[in-house]
Amino acid sequence: MPELRAGVGRRLRRTRRRTIVFSARAVRRAVHAWRASLQLRVGAITMLVAAVVVVIVSLVLFRQISDQLLGAKRQAAVDQSLSGVRYAQSEVSGIATGDSASVRSTLSRTVENLRSRGGAAGDFDVVMVYLSGNEERPAASRRDVFPALPADLRARVADGAQAYRYAPVPDANGHPVPTLLVGAPVPTDGQTGDRVEVYFAFPLDQEQDSLKGIRSTVLITCAVLTLFVAGIGVLVTRLVVDPVRRAAGSAQRLADGHLEERLVVRGEDDLARLATSFNAMADSLQKQITQLEGLSQLQQRFTSDVSHELRTPLTTVQMAAAVLHEARGEFDPAVARSAELLRAELDRFEVLLSDLLEISRYDAGAAVLEAEAQDLGPLIARVAEGMSALAARHDCTLQVAVPAVPVIAEVDGRRVERVLRNLVGNAIEHGAGQPVEITLAASGSAAAITVRDHGIGLTSADAQHVFDRFWRADPARVRTVGGSGLGLSISLDDARLHGGWLQVWGLPGEGAQFRLTLPMTAGTELTSSPLPLRPPFLRGRS
Repeated sequence: MPELRAGVGRRLRRTRRRTIVFSARAVRRAVHAWRASLQLRVGAITMLVAAVVVVIVSLVLFRQISDQLLGAKRQAAVDQSLSGVRYAQSEVSGIATGDSASVRSTLSRTVENLRSRGGAAGDFDVVMVYLSGNEERPAASRRDVFPALPADLRARVADGAQAYRYAPVPDANGHPVPTLLVGAPVPTDGQTGDRVEVYFAFPLDQEQDSLKGIRSTVLITCAVLTLFVAGIGVLVTRLVVDPVRRAAGSAQRLADGHLEERLVVRGEDDLARLATSFNAMADSLQKQITQLEGLSQLQQRFTSDVSHELRTPLTTVQMAAAVLHEARGEFDPAVARSAELLRAELDRFEVLLSDLLEISRYDAGAAVLEAEAQDLGPLIARVAEGMSALAARHDCTLQVAVPAVPVIAEVDGRRVERVLRNLVGNAIEHGAGQPVEITLAASGSAAAITVRDHGIGLTSADAQHVFDRFWRADPARVRTVGGSGLGLSISLDDARLHGGWLQVWGLPGEGAQFRLTLPMTAGTELTSSPLPLRPPFLRGRS
């Protein structure tokens, strides 16, 4: 038994979880459908408003019909009871008050005569009561009516007033039926203080059936009218939404590069003017994009051609500069210094040409990722070792923190090293002699490398332009590393080629931190980074 109860409990818990999951999915789908479909929202709102209006109108109409039906029934019943009271008065005027048999026969005969008289109010039952002191002698056309008379109705009649009440009265089968009860005192000529009361019971079963039929008709009419109005709203909305959907689809295809996409113009209404305006916009965009593509291709070709054409004379000049640089000891000091400057500037010129060629490859879409699985720890160590001489010239130390476990990722090692050299070189140049921290971390799907300096930092405006080509935070600042001004722009393209992120944080006086996030497996999409972009102790600050 304990095992059986445990099994039943597990099944109940599984069923409950499945129910919760199914309900959550249904709610999410409903919310998505509500937010995504204008036609659904308009149809639902139209149906709700129409239902509220139709229900209110139907309730008012049903109430008026009910009041009129019952009012006509009540007026006919009151008139018939007044006629019955006059007849009963004529019958009981000569009743022998002391003779019980005479009283009983007179009351029974009067009840039967009253019931047989009929009237405009329809079928009814009659009850007459002869009161002598504390004794009551009732006579009724049906015995279930007298016990069903309400006490307050009896009290009003006893006070000498005509009154009516609605109350359930059992029918011949004992089932309660809504009934209109009308009572009135019958004047007598007796001097003994005896009283006679007459009550008329008018069943309202026919009126009840009529009201049920009217109610059903009203409900069906409400439902049909609500659906009809909602259908009209959905149809009208569809006439407006369908052209908008077509326009949205055409805009999406236009955004995807199908510049020849156009809308069909029908008629001369607002939607036709929208289609005409859309087509005019598409024509203008196609013309401008075609012009920009031509200019871009011309610029790319110019950059590539100039870079290639400059390679040959640059190589010749470099060879001559190398000879001069080797023989600078035989020159005058001024000439020797000129030879050194010539060699340095030619090296910088060569870096600039290489960067321009790389930029032209990215602009032309010819850059190819050669990814292979490799450990990022040794790669960072090689970069740090290569940048150690530059760090020593700036009185800066490089602090590298890598996990004890190898971080194997599918990356293009040459491009990642180039990114890290650019980041570390910038950190050394702007670090004001403070340590530069290089940190590696990994998660199941991503690896991240941060390069942190404690130098002059960046403003929020600088951070928005730091990856722009040839951009410098301070144009008056002398570049000591000798870069081309394209390093960070190429680094951003290298990160994007991997499907990764290259982001920056900075704060004036607190330094800057660059974060390179790469997917562990080439081609996968990043969702998060294992390292924070803002240093932990500064996360609460801007």
